[in-house]
Amino acid sequence: MTALIWSVFGTPDEAREIARSLLKEKLIGCANIVGGIESLFVWNGAIDQAKECGCLFKTDAKLLKAATNRLEQLHPYETPAILGWTCDEAGDATRTWLEELAGNRTSQEHKQA
Repeated sequence: MTALIWSVFGTPDEAREIARSLLKEKLIGCANIVGGIESLFVWNGAIDQAKECGCLFKTDAKLLKAATNRLEQLHPYETPAILGWTCDEAGDATRTWLEELAGNRTSQEHKQA
């Protein structure tokens, strides 16, 4: 089963750096960085706004928890908004690709132990 994770960042460079880390650690298979997001939010009891960029991370459901936890560790925000969910449906090629990512990561972890 496939999964997605959504988060926002202050700059595309921040998103890119973290995406590269998650890719190297084989926690995600892809990251789509979307610029030009205007965010309105409540922070410290006041309404605020900021220009941000969003990032959609694609992974396998078996890696969702680990990828979300690692993203939270790497994220530069004090309280990052990180949302992850499993997908009800995915194309066969996409599902197979992300399942292989999870399988390869699991195999590597076993080899290191």
